[in-house]
Amino acid sequence: MLRVGNLDESIDFYCNVLGMKLLRQKEYPSGEFTLAFLGYGDESDTTVIELTYNWGVTRYDLGSAYGHIAIGVDDIYGT
Repeated sequence: MLRVGNLDESIDFYCNVLGMKLLRQKEYPSGEFTLAFLGYGDESDTTVIELTYNWGVTRYDLGSAYGHIAIGVDDIYGT
């Protein structure tokens, strides 16, 4: 997850420069943020990136925009 200051510009970069596709996007009014998931293929088959736009935040200091990495598996206990 990466925090972005301008979601539209970020989506444009990942899609039109890096060739990814916007897979899904959802606003969370109660938390005042929007999530966008982008990747080269379906989330069930490929790695995707999650962009988080916190409403009203237009910039982050170098290093403060990184959020987390999440890995999904079919069976967490087996893994």
